[in-house]
Amino acid sequence: MKQYLEDILEQTFKQLIADEIVPPDTEPRILVERTKDKQHGDMATNLAMVLAKSARKKPRDLAEAIIARLPAESQITKVEIAGPGFINFFLDAQSQFAIIPKILQETGQYGRSKVGQSQKVQVEFVSANPTGPLHVGHGRGAAYGATVANLLEAAGFDVHREYYVNDAGRQMNILGTSVYLRYLEALGENFTFPSNGYKGTYIYDIAKALIAEHGETHRVTAAAMFENVSADEPAGGDKETHIDDLVSNAQRILGDHYDIFFNAALNGILDDIRDDLSEFGVNYEEWFSEKSLTGAHIEKAVNTLKANGHIYEKDGAQWFKSTDFGDDKDRVVIRDNGQSTYFASDIAYHLNKFERGFDQVINVWGADHHGYVARVMAALQALGLDPAKLKVLLVQFAILYRGGEKVQMSTRSGQFVTLRELREEVGNDAARFFYVTRKSEQHMDFDLDLAKSESKDNPVFYLQYAHARACSLLRKCEEHGWTWDSAAGLGNLTQLTSELEVDLTAKLSQYPEVVEKAALQHEPHLVSQYLRELAQAFHSWYNTEKMLVEDDDLRNARLTLSEAARQVINNGLTLLGVSAPESM
Repeated sequence: MKQYLEDILEQTFKQLIADEIVPPDTEPRILVERTKDKQHGDMATNLAMVLAKSARKKPRDLAEAIIARLPAESQITKVEIAGPGFINFFLDAQSQFAIIPKILQETGQYGRSKVGQSQKVQVEFVSANPTGPLHVGHGRGAAYGATVANLLEAAGFDVHREYYVNDAGRQMNILGTSVYLRYLEALGENFTFPSNGYKGTYIYDIAKALIAEHGETHRVTAAAMFENVSADEPAGGDKETHIDDLVSNAQRILGDHYDIFFNAALNGILDDIRDDLSEFGVNYEEWFSEKSLTGAHIEKAVNTLKANGHIYEKDGAQWFKSTDFGDDKDRVVIRDNGQSTYFASDIAYHLNKFERGFDQVINVWGADHHGYVARVMAALQALGLDPAKLKVLLVQFAILYRGGEKVQMSTRSGQFVTLRELREEVGNDAARFFYVTRKSEQHMDFDLDLAKSESKDNPVFYLQYAHARACSLLRKCEEHGWTWDSAAGLGNLTQLTSELEVDLTAKLSQYPEVVEKAALQHEPHLVSQYLRELAQAFHSWYNTEKMLVEDDDLRNARLTLSEAARQVINNGLTLLGVSAPESM
């Protein structure tokens, strides 16, 4: 009905131009929305207020002119002017049933649109450092990013899903060295493990696998490994310097063999991340390696900044003048030792993104990266790129509660709940759905007890039960010796006269606009919220009306409405990455 009224208003707008009420170069900006109160009609538009300035008329006077030019439509029973100039439409209740044959005809395509047609969008999400298994915080970014990508695809965009693999730099060297230390420890060397090393049990597993493959080939004494290493923090030293010294010793001692430990750590953890995400229903078109950004890529980015006058030298280092673009301080891109910084790699990566021809780039980052946004936007401007084409969506980490108590998480200490553990406990469906029930930038408490409960308080169970109920109706119909006749059902929709049936149908008609809005605003929670409301409308109808009545026409009509509701629930759950069971 929304599109129906927008088409009518577009015709009316053209007539306003023909009658010289508004100038011919006026932009229509037609917007139709559902009213919150049924006393104000079913749909409303602010068109009169939008056009009032260009028409040089009071909004209410212009609203009268618009109403006078509306074509006669049987589906519109009444039109009223409200407030400062809103136009409210009252629609024939039975006309809303026209959406049902559309749903049954389009099936899985219902709700999809072409609003983003011919636009290429890259969505980069998760991109967690491959230094350990994904934890429940990463899970929220995975569910959110994957659903945003699904929604954009449903809205017609050409979507490219990407994971940026941070397989270079200091943290990866700390990881590789942590594996080597556990390797030495497992071979009997005695020492105190560094406070800033990676301590998770997965480090032991990688070390043991290396012993099985290489034996004691790379063993050195603890004394050799800790030679000339500064004191650790517990001993009154600096933990950062301590671990850096250990990394240097490992690289010196192992030489070319250092890559054995580095790559075993990287590949083992990255393979685990790939499997974990795939099992979670999250897949990518590309896993982009930071290592693939060679010195030439970084040099090109820095030289472009330099050519544009945004690089200066200080204390032997090269600095990017990011303060010229709103950042709180300038940033080093090339250190005094000639090594590029992580930020320089990130600049090169974003330059690479735009060189690949994306019309829009979306980064899904953890909320702890908030301070990083300004400097990346500054870099794009300095490179001569349009920063408006980059959208950074921040995701708060989920806070997990078990038995009413908050679970602490730390990748370095190894004390964390992995995404895989969460999935095993509550299931993929509950995890995917719960993660997108709130705006991404809002804090989220993940209640494990609720996620596992089989009650209407658990939104996943409530939704899936609605889908299963609709499926069971057709099975029960067959048990009675009846067959659902969809043609007869469509031909008798006028028999659906109860308020619950009208409300359920109206809710079904809202689905396409919810999907489009959720896609364009990058807000999956709009879909999860809508589906909960749809399930509530379905259950209320199902519990009030008798579905399998003796009257063939009414029974077929109700089964047809039920099937339409089932299809929309299925479509919505699919976008969220949640299954739609046929029985429960």
